[in-house]
Parts: sequence; structure tokens; C-alpha cells
Amino acid sequence: MFKMIALFTTPEDKEAFDQYYFSTHLPLTKEIPGLRDVKVTKFTGSPMGETQYYLMCEMYYDSKESFKQASKTAESKASGKDVMKFAGKLVTFMFGEDVNE
Repeated sequence: MFKMIALFTTPEDKEAFDQYYFSTHLPLTKEIPGLRDVKVTKFTGSPMGETQYYLMCEMYYDSKESFKQASKTAESKASGKDVMKFAGKLVTFMFGEDVNE
């Protein structure tokens, strides 16, 4: 499985971030054609105590090619535009593949 990961640093107003993210942005993202699964993790700390990261969203696709196709859709473009509007300074994107040993 291929995935795009969105890693968010801690917002100034966590309550407002959560309200928007879970009620507006996440439902928009889940409409992307070809998206197989979405997993959201809210960080509670680290072995060193505090962490600069607040939330991680993993968006799963069958393959890199299916991700590329999904990225061309209106739904994907709407999700991308939305995340930059409300969290552009907080988010970093990465790509990865699950590796099973």
C-alpha cells in the first residue's frame, strides 16, 4: 500500500483546529476517489515529554499510480486547497509504503 502522510505541528487553538479538521476537512478528504483508508493519530506526547507534533493523517492508496490518478480529481484538489487554507503553516506532507517483514 502507498500512502500520503500529513503531519501537523501543534496549532495555537487546538479546539478550533479539531472542530474544523474533523467536521470539515476530513469528510472532504474521504471523498477522494481511490482513497482506500484514512487513519488519524493524535499525539499525546513522546518518550522525551512534549512533542511539536499534534496530529498525523495517513491516507492509503493501492499504489503510487492510483495516488497519482486520485491527485488529478476535483475532490483531491479541493482537499489540498482546503488544508492549505486552514493549516498551511502547520502541515508537512510525506509519501511512504507499508513494508511487511
